[in-house]
Amino acid sequence: MMDTSKADTLLKNMRRLSGILVHPTSLPGPFGIGDLGPEAYRFVDFLQEAGQHLWQTLPLGPTGQFNCPYQCYSSFAGQPLLISPELLVLDGLLEEEDLKDRPDFPEDKVDYTMVKEYKDKILHLAFDNFQELDPDHGLVDEFNLFVESSSWLDDYAMFMAIRNSKEESYWLTWEKKYRKPTKTQKAVIARELEQEILYEKFIQWLFFRQWAELKTYANEKDVLLIGDIPIFVSADSADVWAQPQMFQLDKDGFPTVVAGVPPDYFSATGQLWGNPLYNWKYHKKTGFSWWMKRIETQFALSDIVRIDHFRGLESYWEIPATAETAMEGKWVPGPGDDFFKAIELTFGRELPIIAEDLGIITDEVRALRDRHNLPGMKILQFAFEDEDSSYLPYNQPYNCVCYSGTHDNDTSTGWYNSAPEKARDKVRRYMNTDGGQISWDFIRTCFGSPARYAIVPIQDLFCQDSNYRMNVPGVADGNWAYRFQSQLLTHDVATRLRDITKLFGR
Repeated sequence: MMDTSKADTLLKNMRRLSGILVHPTSLPGPFGIGDLGPEAYRFVDFLQEAGQHLWQTLPLGPTGQFNCPYQCYSSFAGQPLLISPELLVLDGLLEEEDLKDRPDFPEDKVDYTMVKEYKDKILHLAFDNFQELDPDHGLVDEFNLFVESSSWLDDYAMFMAIRNSKEESYWLTWEKKYRKPTKTQKAVIARELEQEILYEKFIQWLFFRQWAELKTYANEKDVLLIGDIPIFVSADSADVWAQPQMFQLDKDGFPTVVAGVPPDYFSATGQLWGNPLYNWKYHKKTGFSWWMKRIETQFALSDIVRIDHFRGLESYWEIPATAETAMEGKWVPGPGDDFFKAIELTFGRELPIIAEDLGIITDEVRALRDRHNLPGMKILQFAFEDEDSSYLPYNQPYNCVCYSGTHDNDTSTGWYNSAPEKARDKVRRYMNTDGGQISWDFIRTCFGSPARYAIVPIQDLFCQDSNYRMNVPGVADGNWAYRFQSQLLTHDVATRLRDITKLFGR
C-alpha cells in the first residue's frame, strides 16, 4: 500500500505551500535529456534553498511517437529515457568508460531520436551486465521482488517486446495471434520473446528504483512531489491491448468513440485527442479496480496527484471515431461520485488530489470537485482577459492551486509580450509594475494569492519568452523538448524566490 505519511504531515502543518513545475526531461545533464541522476538531486537542493516544498512534474510514463507525456504506452510504467546512466555506474551495472562515447547532444532541447538511440544502447549494456550477476546478488533479489509485486508488468513487458519486434508498429496492425492472443498463445510468445520481455521488466525496475530514491531524498528535504494522471490512455498502449473490455471498442479493437474537448481557449475547433473512451459500466461493476491500482501506483511515485481533465469524471466530450474535428462531439455523463466513493472505500480516506478543472467547467463539475474537497486550478494568465475573472487573486478561494501558467500555456514573459494592450495595461495596474521583468511580477502575485498552493513553471524564474514553451496545444510536432541549463539555477534566483515565499507566508 502507498505511504503518504510525509505528505500528510507537511500538508497538515503548513497551510500555504509553493513550488515549481518542471518535468524531469527538462533538467540539465550530459545525456541529451534530463534524468533522475545528479542534476535531479541538485534541483531538489535548489528547491530547499529557495524555500519551496512542491515539485510538480508531468506524467512519468513511456511516451509514444510525439513524445507527449499524456500519450503513453502504459498507465503504470515509467519513462526509460529518465533512467540515469551515472546512477547505473554507482550500482555497478555500467563502467565510467561506457559513458565516455556519447553524441554531442544539444543542451537547450531534447533531441528524442538521438536520446532514444543512445539510451537504448546504454540500457542494453546494463542489462547484459545484470544478467552476469550472481543469482544471490542483492540487485537480483530487488529485481525479483519488483517483478513479483508489479501486477501490471507482465502485460506491459510483453506488449513492448512484441511492439519492438514489429518495428514499433501500432498494435492494431499486428497479426491476430499477437493482437488478440489467447492464454496459450501468450505462453508461446513468452518463450519466443523471453529475453526481450525480461529486458522490458529490467528497465522498469531501474526506473522505479531510481525514482524511489529521488523521492525519498526530496521528502527528506521537505519537498513533496506532485504527479499527474492523464484521465485517458493512449489507444496504442498496453492498457488497451491487454484489457479491451475496459474501453468502447469494436470487435477488432478499434475505438468507436474517442476523447477530446470542444472549442475553447486553446483551439477554435476544439481538440481531437483520439484516446479511446472508457466503458464506465464495466469499471463500476469491478469497483473501479483498475483505476484504484493506477492511483495506488501513482501515489507510490508522488505525494500529491493532479488528475488531468478532471471534468471528464463528471461528463466527457464523446466524439465519433470517424470525425475530423472535435466539433462533432457531445457531452456524456462520467462516473461522478461513484469514482470518489471507490477511492475512499479502497484507501480508507480522501487522498491529496488536485482537480485540473480548466476549460468548459459547469456548475455540476464544480459541485463534484467541492463535494470531495479537491483544490481546483487558477491560472493567472487567464485572469486579465475578462472584467472580473474568477482567476483574479481576489476571487480565488483558499482551496485551490494558483499557477502563473501551466505546461500548456505560454511562459509569462511570452504571454505578456503577445497579449492585447488592454490586458497588458490591466496587468501593470494590478501588479503595480512597469512590466520590465513581468515573470517575477507574476510569481509575486501568484505567491501572494489566497490559494493554498502556488506553483510557477521554471521558465518564469529565468524570464524566458515564447521560444521556451513546453507545449503548444493542438500542434503535434516540436513540443516537450524544453531544457534549461545548469548555470541558471543560481544562488541569487533561489534567494529572490525564498524572500517572496517568506513574505507571503508560504
